[in-house]
Amino acid sequence: MVKYLLKSFLVCVFIFSGHYLFAQEKKLEKGKIQYDRYQYIDAQDTYLKIIEKGYKDADILKNLANSYYFNSQFEEASLWYKELITSYPEALETEPEYYFRYVQTLKATEKYTEADTYMKKFTELSADETRVRYFNDSSDYLERIDFQSGRYEIENSSINSIYSDFGTAFYGKFVVFASSRDTLILTKTIHQWNNESFLDLYQAEYNPANGELAEVQKLSKKINTKYHESTPVFSKDGNTIYFTRNNFSKRKLGKDKSGTNKLKIYQSVKSSTGEWSEPKSLPFNSDEYSTAHPSLSIDEKVLYFSSDMPGGKGLSDLYQVTIQSDGSFGEPENLGDRINTEGKETFPFISANNDLYFASNGHNGLGGLDVYVTRLEPKTEEEKLVVNVGKPVNSPKDDFAFIVDDNSKRGYFSSNRPETVGADDIYSFLQLEDLRSFCEITIAGLVTDKDTNELLQGARVSIYDDSNNLIKSFVVDEKASYSGILQCGTPYFIRAEKEAYNTLEKMVTTLEKTKTIDIPLALEKKITSADVGDDLAKVLALKPIYFDFNASYIRQDASIELAKVIEVLNQYPEMKIEVGSHTDSHGDDAYNLELSQRRATSTVAYIINKGISEDRLIAKGYGETQPINECKNGSNCKKEEYQLNRRSEFIIIK
Repeated sequence: MVKYLLKSFLVCVFIFSGHYLFAQEKKLEKGKIQYDRYQYIDAQDTYLKIIEKGYKDADILKNLANSYYFNSQFEEASLWYKELITSYPEALETEPEYYFRYVQTLKATEKYTEADTYMKKFTELSADETRVRYFNDSSDYLERIDFQSGRYEIENSSINSIYSDFGTAFYGKFVVFASSRDTLILTKTIHQWNNESFLDLYQAEYNPANGELAEVQKLSKKINTKYHESTPVFSKDGNTIYFTRNNFSKRKLGKDKSGTNKLKIYQSVKSSTGEWSEPKSLPFNSDEYSTAHPSLSIDEKVLYFSSDMPGGKGLSDLYQVTIQSDGSFGEPENLGDRINTEGKETFPFISANNDLYFASNGHNGLGGLDVYVTRLEPKTEEEKLVVNVGKPVNSPKDDFAFIVDDNSKRGYFSSNRPETVGADDIYSFLQLEDLRSFCEITIAGLVTDKDTNELLQGARVSIYDDSNNLIKSFVVDEKASYSGILQCGTPYFIRAEKEAYNTLEKMVTTLEKTKTIDIPLALEKKITSADVGDDLAKVLALKPIYFDFNASYIRQDASIELAKVIEVLNQYPEMKIEVGSHTDSHGDDAYNLELSQRRATSTVAYIINKGISEDRLIAKGYGETQPINECKNGSNCKKEEYQLNRRSEFIIIK
């Protein structure tokens, strides 16, 4: 009987397990279908239920995290990317893109230090990527963003609804935008990507004096359908519109081979009676990929847009296509890797100054999509730069669809930042200042042994300003190379240190133009023994001890170095030293001699005050008689070069 019951129990378990596994497989299949069709809300629900049942793997976590990420739900996406990276790191060795997406979600919550850590992991696995090059070239990207920040006053527009509102375009005395504010109560038509109504185009009266928008009305029914319409651009005469719409023409919804509906760009022309014509799909559209977010060049002979068509670099690239004189179109051309990355570039806008504004998550930003600007036809190296426009336009969330009137300096952008009224909001802005001119100096070089030319891995390179404030400090790797971005027209001290070597310091004053400066740092090995006549500063590899101009008091940075001298004197009670003090050549020779004596006496007094016997120390002032450079009477040196001569030395006399 017991055997029978046990056998029956095992059969039941087997049957139940089979049903359970079959049920999970069906849910997995369902979730994958939903995910592949961009039904992210439904896919999230399906995958979460599977995980609640105790079943998960790398693919489930990837799709779940992505479903949040592509819906700009970065906090939720971050949780699942973290679990994916923690639980299945081996699955990402061939798919490092998930590290990049995790980086974006960390930035969205302003965890920039942690984000940079994982970005370095991404760079290890994707060394040849454009995004890696931008990151490596601009590790100080947050400083660069801060440099451009504060140039705009922004305000949440009064026309925003509790739904999505975004993607503005100037249209005569109106601004046209996309909105899902129509809840379509009767038809219940919603988009399964985000469970909101489909987008339609609306217009609002535009006040160029203050940027205010009012009197919102729906655009023509010829333009709007029951599916998505968004991101229009109008010809200057207002008679032609290009806009984004779902692949939908003649009451038929087009799909690609997998059954997914893509986006297309449509064109409509206004008749003499003011009616819009039936929109036509542009000839470079395709059922198999999306084209979206059109923008016109100043002369209206080129159309710019975003697309994921084959041959691009990333999730979406920016393209241009020529509009022929007869109204036909040429072949789309990719804008190249100066602008496009392996991430997403989208929402192009061409200003009257021929600047290209666009949104990207592939360039270095604050998180999500950020707005960038570059000169469309650059003539200088600086104009080739792709520049983050800074805060407050950009934030840790998605910021995009930037347009500006270069005459009034007013414009609009869209964002899903936390203070929005709806899912996306339109923000108006007043530009207070033009783009700030970048002038940056890159210093670079190798740290080597002066005698053998051996690469000194592990050496520390520090950069100080002319007030001895630390600007940057880093330890060189096995290549013994260093590099750093400095400001133009500014003096710096470059200091190299390594155990068993004398500290080396060089002064450099950067030029007033962007340039890379090679500054090799060759270190001398420390003297391991000291004889009479040797300078303790070299024996101990002391950092230079400087005095402020016309002063003899001991600076804080000098007291740290003097502590090392005092320690040696304590270890060798028979040792006696001469403290030699030197000035620069400013001022009267006799006065400088007296000033140097005061400095030497001040240094000796400081050492005596720390417990060293007075009879072991001699103070000697040399004035300006022993400069270490050419800054003598009548010279025209910079103040930093003069400062090098204001120093103390410690000569062993016994």
